[in-house]
Amino acid sequence: MTHLALAQMDLKESKQMAILTVGYYSVTTFLAIVTAIFLVTVIHPGDPSIKKQIHIQENTNISPLDTFLDVLRNMFPENFVQATFQRVKTVYSPLNVGFLEGNKFVNQTSEFKKEIQYVSGMNILGIIVFCTSFGIVISHLGEKAKLVVEFFVICEAAIMKMIEIFMWFAPIGIICLIAGNLLEVENLSDTAAVLFWYVFTIFSGLFIHTVITMPSVYYFVTRKSPIRVIKGVTQAIVTTFGTASSGASLPISMQCLEENLWVDRRISRFILPLGANINLDGNALYEAVAVIFIAQLNNITLSFSQIITISFIATIASLGLNSVPVGLVTIFVTLNTVGLPVNDVPLIITVDWLLDRIRTAMTVLGDAYVTDAVSHCISKNLKEADRNNRYHQDIQAEIRMLESAVHSRRPSKVSLILPAPAMSAPCCSRRRHSETILSPHLLNANNQQQHPLNLNDVIITKMNSSLHKINEV
Repeated sequence: MTHLALAQMDLKESKQMAILTVGYYSVTTFLAIVTAIFLVTVIHPGDPSIKKQIHIQENTNISPLDTFLDVLRNMFPENFVQATFQRVKTVYSPLNVGFLEGNKFVNQTSEFKKEIQYVSGMNILGIIVFCTSFGIVISHLGEKAKLVVEFFVICEAAIMKMIEIFMWFAPIGIICLIAGNLLEVENLSDTAAVLFWYVFTIFSGLFIHTVITMPSVYYFVTRKSPIRVIKGVTQAIVTTFGTASSGASLPISMQCLEENLWVDRRISRFILPLGANINLDGNALYEAVAVIFIAQLNNITLSFSQIITISFIATIASLGLNSVPVGLVTIFVTLNTVGLPVNDVPLIITVDWLLDRIRTAMTVLGDAYVTDAVSHCISKNLKEADRNNRYHQDIQAEIRMLESAVHSRRPSKVSLILPAPAMSAPCCSRRRHSETILSPHLLNANNQQQHPLNLNDVIITKMNSSLHKINEV
């Protein structure tokens, strides 16, 4: 759908639209992450006292640099097969240093030795990087890789069918996960209170981003009321809330923008499918709060650099997952990448079904804001390009008519329709004001004597004039 929209536009307009779209999404995603970090730090919903057994990690002096280097090492695994079940992690092994006091060994200090080890767990980041690189190379091979592409297309269809079957049993699995997690909690009321503050934190972030951040950015760009956009895409928002998928509501979003907000269909059919995959506002906000919440539950203090790393990984991991309701999957990716425990993820599954619908509906509204804002910025250029294209087509038609006259060599009067020189942006309706009837016999300046003029010379002269008009455009 996106490639069809690009095929109907010039390269200049396509490039301008892509830059504006990516830039707009980058700004709103950054603001969403800042909002999430601020709220989860101030509210601090994670309370480690609710855990039955608190495993407070010893001070192993793991620095943000170690975490960042682990991310880089996992991005480029040494062995792709090994990356499916092991990942690289920096660990600090304790070294007991003491002395003998009589016949007893007295432990005096505890030091740590830095080691880079392979630990159990899928290296999802490395698999993503490898598969992305492999796909890019395959796309450049063209017809040579057609069989490989078809093979992976069939594999994708088979896997998606398997996932669809497994999803029918997902409620049973989720109930078992929740039940097992609740049985480990001594005080259920405290757990409910912590979940309440977790939901409240995410609701607050989504509310601030939806009511304040996105309308402010939209008004700053367009100087238009954001209420008109909300009214125009209400049907799409309701559909998204019911399906929890921006991809499922994509046709309705296009219809709302094109019919209610009068957005050019080329713009809507370029931005909306793109936004369904790269609009990260809702997921980035949710992932940042969820991961930091789990760190707080385990009494793990994160530095500012680690929070930035978590936000970056969560944003990258969310690419391409907005169009389907599987945003919770990226939490496992982020936790595994930065070395945080995943045992508490079932706790937040209990409320994810509601949060997923709300953040996805917010994402669809954000796509509508972006589409209308980009339409406001480039609609004039797009209309001007359309006029120029029609002008080119008119002149090309006249050139074909002149060439046909050259081949036929008719001696009779030839009527040539040429655009008026004063018209900088002519259209079809202006032709009747610029029609010139040329005859093989023209009068001289004194209007006293007629000189026969070769028909081929007339045609060649007018063809050159038409080509000159094309160059001017």
